[in-house]
Amino acid sequence: MLIACILSLRTQDTTTGPAAARLFAVAATPAAMLTVPAARLAKLIYPVGFYRTKARVILGICRDLLGRFGGAVPDTIDALLTLKGVGRKTANLVVTMGFNKPGICVDTHVHRISNRLGYVRTKNPEETEMALRARLPRRFWIGYNDLLVGFGQNVCTPISPRCSTCPVRPLCRRVNVTSAR
Repeated sequence: MLIACILSLRTQDTTTGPAAARLFAVAATPAAMLTVPAARLAKLIYPVGFYRTKARVILGICRDLLGRFGGAVPDTIDALLTLKGVGRKTANLVVTMGFNKPGICVDTHVHRISNRLGYVRTKNPEETEMALRARLPRRFWIGYNDLLVGFGQNVCTPISPRCSTCPVRPLCRRVNVTSAR
């Protein structure tokens, strides 16, 4: 889950899935990944965005997992954040999807839509995560990202959202919406 999440950053799911499958067919554990040279790792994960950088990041994470965590992926956000290349979004995704623990994965869609609805008033994804942790009932944390990502890609788009067909329009404050369809 952790390595697949690193691959998915700034890359579409249709590209991430096959790249992860190629990588895991060759190396499915941190120890196995460390036997793969960075150049070969980069070729395996191509065409994910920033594939060369991600290859180096993955090798660094694998070294840390073996050296500091006995080869296991940590199950807390704080521990995950100590891994170079792991940010809050990735840490939350790993704890929610990998360990079924509560977390709020805030990506661009969650940040934009939570603010557009007027549910939070924040300037960046980290502020949004903290505001949602304080306001959103815990039972909704894990599913919140999944709910808003598809909605953000298809209805509440960044530019010119489809407000005329939006099922939550009566509840939306349309914060910073200057044009809509």
